[in-house]
Amino acid sequence: MTEKDLDIRFQEAVIIASEMTQASLPQDVQLRLYAFYKQATLGTLDLRQTSNYHLRDAFKTNAWMQISHLTASEAKEPYIEIINSLLKK
Repeated sequence: MTEKDLDIRFQEAVIIASEMTQASLPQDVQLRLYAFYKQATLGTLDLRQTSNYHLRDAFKTNAWMQISHLTASEAKEPYIEIINSLLKK
């Protein structure tokens, strides 16, 4: 699979995810999707850029930090897989 194919599949998954409601997804799934999306689109988290820190942000930051070793391409694949598994339910 080429990088272009992966990008197209990722964008399709992002569109599907944007149509899902938060209430329909367990919080752990929301956090994983958030982390993979951020890693895929922004790369590794820079903690120096975080201000106004709230508890909710701590969970999101933790989820993102746990996968910070992945490249953008490596983060796209599990994001796509999670979205596809949610569609099968």
